[in-house]
Amino acid sequence: MKLEGIRIGFCVTGSFCTFHKVLPEMQKIVDEGAQVYPIFSYTVANTDTRFTTAAQFRKAVEDITGHAIIDTIVDAEPIGPQHLLDVVVIAPCTGNTLAKLANGITDTPVLMAAKAHLRNQKPVIIAISTNDGLGNNGRNLAVLMNTKNIYIVPYYQDGPLVKVNSLMADMTKITDTIVLALEKKQIHPILLNIP
Repeated sequence: MKLEGIRIGFCVTGSFCTFHKVLPEMQKIVDEGAQVYPIFSYTVANTDTRFTTAAQFRKAVEDITGHAIIDTIVDAEPIGPQHLLDVVVIAPCTGNTLAKLANGITDTPVLMAAKAHLRNQKPVIIAISTNDGLGNNGRNLAVLMNTKNIYIVPYYQDGPLVKVNSLMADMTKITDTIVLALEKKQIHPILLNIP
């Protein structure tokens, strides 16, 4: 198994329309032998949408991982000083979270987990899902792509004719990105041509 014994903090932020793509990948990571510790942004922990309720999604994630959700900054803070994880994944990573991470803002459990983990010089993996990745958030993505210990899941324009600035990670590449990031390598190609 590719990830046997690896401890992964799997952070989820509020791109609710991509949750159905993320859950199977979370299951694959568990099936590859990893211990997965789920971490929710405040929005994910508390928001009911047309895609799912907060309670339903919480149950689905806890059933897959076998671990309770980390959903407060206080509970995420020990990740760094106690060296609790080997990898942190943010999938999906919204433009809001992307911008805050690029600018050192720590105001959600997900951002605290990433900050706490980066202090240990360990990999943080970003699977972007934002409508403004080629707009205002383009500069934040570029900053993070050039930041030590940040690794990017390959991505594509998910609606180039109707949502010209929108970017979406190929969630099926999360596991391969993790494997290479553990070797301090960025998966390539980063830019995909998926219609």
